[in-house]
Amino acid sequence: MPVPTYERLTVLDHSFLITESPTNHMHVAGTATFVAAPLRTAAGGIDVKRIRAYVESRLHLIPRYRQVLAYTPIEGRPVWVDDQHFNIEYHVRHTSLPRPGDVEQLKALSGRIMSQQLDRSKPLWEMWIVEGLDGGERFAMVSKIHHCMVDGMASVDLLAVLLAIEPTTEIAPPVRWVPRPRPTRWQMLSTETARHLRTPFETIAGFRRVLADVRDPRSDIRTMWRAARGMLRSSLRTVSDTPLNQSIGPHRRFDWLAMDLNDVKAVRKRLGGSLNDVVLTTVAGAVQRFLEGRRVNVDYLDFRVMAPVSVRSTAERGTLGNRVSAWIIDLPLAERSPRARLQKISEATARLKETKQALGAEMLSRVAEWTPSTLLSLASGMLTRALPFNLVVTNVPGPQVPLYLLGARMLDNYGQVPLTDYLGLGIVLFSYAGLLCWGFNADWDLVPDVRDFVVAVQDAFTELQQAAGVAPAERRPGERPAARGPETVFV
Repeated sequence: MPVPTYERLTVLDHSFLITESPTNHMHVAGTATFVAAPLRTAAGGIDVKRIRAYVESRLHLIPRYRQVLAYTPIEGRPVWVDDQHFNIEYHVRHTSLPRPGDVEQLKALSGRIMSQQLDRSKPLWEMWIVEGLDGGERFAMVSKIHHCMVDGMASVDLLAVLLAIEPTTEIAPPVRWVPRPRPTRWQMLSTETARHLRTPFETIAGFRRVLADVRDPRSDIRTMWRAARGMLRSSLRTVSDTPLNQSIGPHRRFDWLAMDLNDVKAVRKRLGGSLNDVVLTTVAGAVQRFLEGRRVNVDYLDFRVMAPVSVRSTAERGTLGNRVSAWIIDLPLAERSPRARLQKISEATARLKETKQALGAEMLSRVAEWTPSTLLSLASGMLTRALPFNLVVTNVPGPQVPLYLLGARMLDNYGQVPLTDYLGLGIVLFSYAGLLCWGFNADWDLVPDVRDFVVAVQDAFTELQQAAGVAPAERRPGERPAARGPETVFV
């Protein structure tokens, strides 16, 4: 009989479970739209049975999707075990928009789906196939997965598992899957007891290695410790109270915006900085406009964003779990000149790169691996109520060629970042096939005017274009940027 096995969650993965509450839904999500014709049935709907069969045929590549949480008997540490009763129909769901099936209805449905927490007794993901969009010409896929399973970069890797760069009608037979026996309480107790007996010796050995590395001027650890000190000092600073930073509720609003990636690159080429600097400058201008529209004087605000930074290596591509760190960046809201605003943000991000603040945050997460679960729970509870930033802005680079779900071409994909206590708005950017897709996740009551913020983003970027002397791409009124074909590849 095979020995039952399980995998422990990292401290960072565990923290996303601890942070979750009835109002803090810790799943990452996305709403993508597709051309419907290749998957349309004779009755005019979407062939969800084919989609389920296709997803099931790919699950052997992402085994975490058939695992559930269990808890160790000593300190209640979460671990992954195989689901003994996995059912694909529970996870790949089917629904439809009422007529006329417009984008506003899809946004409202996405917000409602994101307001519902995932069931922890089952694998922590769902995929909703939504038909009836644009009179049936398009359909949507609303997917969500718990943050303890995946970070932004890993979720892009998952697109490579479920989507392909060429349309296909072939569905391979699913690989036979036999769940591993669930470990008994006594088996986990024995394993965890042995682990605890080894921990003091491993900790001492780990400290000795770290101290030796710190003394070595050539060591990356030395750099990481210096960055960690800077990260801690930055985290001790308080931020200003704003209408976006109040206690949140359980309900969400979702909105989005598509930009032509060429337009963003043109601004960067004229004014300097990185694409991410242009994005953050646009966000700064939008926050300035939005808060002033709420009659807030921004001139004296200390407003900071947290920008997740992937530390996932090439060798770790395709693996689940979180390999993400963070930058914390001041937004110059009092600066009225878009050029000067971009210059200040570019200088700030350059300093962060030089001081390797992301490595400092990674070092702190490594140290947290030595922290007992009870202390980690207390620390997470306190931190969510004293966050050193006002807003999360995450920028995920995606594939620059069209992707297909079987034969259906994906047109766009808008991400949703989780909201936590006192963070009423979160922004995800996802670049895909020549588009820069902005997703805005907002608390239902704190930000009923989220559409005003979306308009403010567009206005702030137009201001940057004017400052750069760049003309936007010409389109018909109301027309969104078109996803490009395989001949356009950005690097």
